[in-house]
Formats: sequence, structure tokens, C-alpha cells
Amino acid sequence: MSRKNNTYSNELKLEIVQTYLAGEESMQKIADKYEIRNVSQVKAWVKKFKEVKSIEAFNRLPSTGSGAKGVKNPLKGKRVHFKDIEEERDYYKAQVEYLKKQYPNL
Repeated sequence: MSRKNNTYSNELKLEIVQTYLAGEESMQKIADKYEIRNVSQVKAWVKKFKEVKSIEAFNRLPSTGSGAKGVKNPLKGKRVHFKDIEEERDYYKAQVEYLKKQYPNL
């Protein structure tokens, strides 16, 4: 049997996170109370909220597993055969810039 992903409003996510941060209940009890399928979802929301410290933490972004991270690769689909050395240099410079945006902490 297939399983459908649930979607939760940002307001509900914020309420759940605030309940946890207030120290009222454990993550497992909160997940059970709000009928969240897995406690790891609550953990993820708490982690995001602690990083951003606002409801903006719950705005949907590309999933981390997709490798997208919100930055489009300007060179995706471009050819990799070059007419001259300058074209090749520009290609690799653009790749480096893309990777800097993808991984700013490196």
C-alpha cells in the first residue's frame, strides 16, 4: 500500500516547535499529540527553527537529498567540448562560482 506525504502549515509547525522549546513535552509525545508520523520530522523542524529563529525556517526549499540547495547550476546541459582554451577556462570559472554558492562554508 502506498503512503501519502502529509503537509503541515507553517503555523502548526511553529506551534509544535514552540511547545517543544517551552519544555512542556518530549518530542515523541509532541509527535503523538499532533499525529506526526515520525519524531524525526519534529527534530528537523526544531533544528531549522533554531538556525533561523523565525517562521521563515518552514518555507519550503529544495530537499537536501536532491543536491539542489536553492542554487541553479548555470552550466547544466551545456556541452563540454571547447573550441579554444579561453572557452574552457570560462567554463571552469563558472563551475567554481557555482560550487562556491553551493558550499559557502568550504
